[in-house]
Amino acid sequence: MAHSNLNKEEQWMILSVRHDKKERKLYHLFAKSEEAILSVHEDILIRFRLTKGQLLTEALIEEIRMEDERYRAYVLAIAYLGAKPRTRNQIEQYLNRKLFEADNIQYALDRLEREHIVDDEQYAHHFADSRLRNSLKGRRFIQQELQQRGVSKEAAAEATAALDREVEIASAKKAAERKWRSSKGEPKGGKRMLIGYLIRRGFPSDIVKEAIKWMDLNGEDDVFEEDDGLLLDN
Repeated sequence: MAHSNLNKEEQWMILSVRHDKKERKLYHLFAKSEEAILSVHEDILIRFRLTKGQLLTEALIEEIRMEDERYRAYVLAIAYLGAKPRTRNQIEQYLNRKLFEADNIQYALDRLEREHIVDDEQYAHHFADSRLRNSLKGRRFIQQELQQRGVSKEAAAEATAALDREVEIASAKKAAERKWRSSKGEPKGGKRMLIGYLIRRGFPSDIVKEAIKWMDLNGEDDVFEEDDGLLLDN
C-alpha cells in the first residue's frame, strides 16, 4: 500500500483565470505560481469549461494545449482570409511563418476545406476571370499565375479553359492597342513586335491573330505567314 500513490497523476487546481491585456480573446490560467500553466483562446476556455477551482491533469493540459493551437491556427487563417481570397497553399505558407506545428496547420486547412471556406477550384475560377478582365493577360499567363499560387495544374487548366473567348479577344485588343501607342506606332516590324508581345502575355495564337487583324496596321496581312514560327508553339 505504501507504493499506491507512485503512479498517481499529478494534478493542478486553477486558482485564477486572467484576461490578457493585449489580446482580447486570450486567457491565462494560473495554479501554484505566478507563471501561467496554460494560455488559451476564449472559445477553448468555454469548450473545456476552464474555471477557478477546476483540477487539471498533465494529460488534460496537453490535450487542451493541442486543441488550443489547432483552433488558433484556424482562427488566424480565417482572419488572413478576411483581406482577400487565398489558396490552401498560401494559407499553409502563412501559418508556417507563424510557427504553428505542421499537424495543427493541416488540421486548420482541412477544416477550412470541409467548411468550404477555402476552395481552390472556386478561387481559380474567380481569379482567372478577374485577371483576364483587369490585367490584360491571356489564359496561358493566368494559368501559370494560378499554379504559382499553389492551385493544382488540373484546376488551373480547368479554370482558364472556362474563360470567355470574346472577353479574352477584347483584352488582347486592348493590350495590343496600348503597346502600339507606347511604341509610338513604328510601322516597320510593328506587327511582329505586337505578336511577340501578346504571346509573352499568354494569349493563344488564334486570339493573337484576331487582335492583330483588328489593329489593321498598314494592311500587312502577310505578317502571319512570315511569323508562323512565332505562333506555332503558342
